[in-house]
Amino acid sequence: MSRRNKNVEAEIPHSFFIRPQEQLLIDAIPELTGNRVLCTSAGRAQFAVAYASDHPEAVVDCWFLDVFHKTQSEFRISEDGPPPSNLNLHCQPDLPEQEADLVAFAFKKGGEAELTRDLMQQGYLRLVEGGRMVVSTDNDEDQWIHKELRELFPKVTRRPIRKRGTLYFATKVGPLKKVRDFDCEFAFRDKGRLIYAYSRPGVFSHRHIDPGARALINTMAVRPGMKVLDLGCGAGTVSLAVAFNAENVATHAVDSNARAVQSLQRGIAKNEAPGITVVLDAEGQSPASDEFDLALANPPYFSNYAIADLFLDTAHRALKPRAKVLIVTKTPNWFVERMPLWYADVEVAEANDYWIVTGRKRKEQLGEHREDRPARERY
Repeated sequence: MSRRNKNVEAEIPHSFFIRPQEQLLIDAIPELTGNRVLCTSAGRAQFAVAYASDHPEAVVDCWFLDVFHKTQSEFRISEDGPPPSNLNLHCQPDLPEQEADLVAFAFKKGGEAELTRDLMQQGYLRLVEGGRMVVSTDNDEDQWIHKELRELFPKVTRRPIRKRGTLYFATKVGPLKKVRDFDCEFAFRDKGRLIYAYSRPGVFSHRHIDPGARALINTMAVRPGMKVLDLGCGAGTVSLAVAFNAENVATHAVDSNARAVQSLQRGIAKNEAPGITVVLDAEGQSPASDEFDLALANPPYFSNYAIADLFLDTAHRALKPRAKVLIVTKTPNWFVERMPLWYADVEVAEANDYWIVTGRKRKEQLGEHREDRPARERY
């Protein structure tokens, strides 16, 4: 029998920061039922922990697209003791395949539209007939999710909660008439060769080659026999271009996004691209030390340079002495100030609307090394 506790929030460890859309799902637990639950998290799996604790007879599977968010959730949960035995955390390209009685999504205002559509369709397909979907957002004026849910369900209950967000409830009554395909194959040219790439919602950059990646490809100098490191590979356009730039090149690509890894794997197969390995890696631990001749990176902007900092440190460890790193960015000043801690001969060159910042690995690092900091402080 499940335990009905109206004060579910009290069961969440106080060390967790709970985002508004996650809290809305937690508050709704007393009116939710289901012994096979699929969910996402806007934070550190707080809803999944709460539901699994409140329903010990249920199996709760919480999905993450990014392995960093999964490992951080595992870390936070373990801080407060053993996790519920009926809770499973997954990082993989798609939602777990099993049937579900309940699907719960937490979406942020202004999130990626195609990824949201894709996940809601996947959730619908996994629901058994009569199963229920609950969706939360931190936008109390939301109408877009309502419209998208109406494409899936004949009836959707909308519950706006002033200054907190909106909850939606819907029940599956039959199969979808049409299943949409959100994946994409696109092509780009490099040095006369037509190269094909795949992308999926949630992968940078979906449906086209990113102009920053193009600037990096146009600038890089790849010589035969090189070992090249591609940090934050995304759909893999840079790695695919590297593979055909010179003979006998070995490329090691890493990304923390499970769909990015999958997309590059598809691109490798499509192009029969030689010498590329791709690894799901959020900590920069997979590249071997002191082995690479060139490191390439197009860091995201959303992390206040934390990921750029990680890329620079990872490249420094992986590169041979005096080997070069190339960073493409629209904000070169931070790199010019920061990179001399790791690199000598730091230079900046304009590349269309971007800047390419280069540096050569120092034999000794002057600043604090990332590995000296606890993992929880790295992002």
